[in-house]
Amino acid sequence: MQPLTAEEIRSSIVNASKGDARRMHLPATPEQLNWDDLDFLGWRDPKAPGRAYLIVPLGSTVVGLVLSATVPPRSLMRSNMCGFCHTFHDAASIALFSARLAGAAGRHGNTAGTYACTDLACPLYARNLRKPFLPQAAETVTVEERVARLRQKVTAFVERVLDTTASATAGGE
Repeated sequence: MQPLTAEEIRSSIVNASKGDARRMHLPATPEQLNWDDLDFLGWRDPKAPGRAYLIVPLGSTVVGLVLSATVPPRSLMRSNMCGFCHTFHDAASIALFSARLAGAAGRHGNTAGTYACTDLACPLYARNLRKPFLPQAAETVTVEERVARLRQKVTAFVERVLDTTASATAGGE
């Protein structure tokens, strides 16, 4: 992912007001991030645990989403898989992330959602740079193929949020 400035991150948000984007808490100063290992920038708001952000390159632009996060009750007896990076986690380490749709559909309360790693560190899990608590099933795909799959899954989620014509007629997700 190409490095972004704080202003570029804030101006990329498509499903919140400009005021909300100005008030969002960034994960770190952009200069401190290791952009080479990121396919998207995702983080939880440290001041509002139920809020998260996802900044994704999409074609020649960058799209940012404000997400709501719901973490299931803590249980080590169940595991879930991230919809982005396909990493298995205990139930408390997977969250349901939902994004208000862009445009009129979002103003009517329609959302799209997916289950993902609570820390949104999917690019690091896909590259084996961060290890999950649970043992993982053996995969026959390469790291490059895992990264390509991650990019495809994240792009598809962002496109679902942006596709207001299909979402508005389907009544949301």
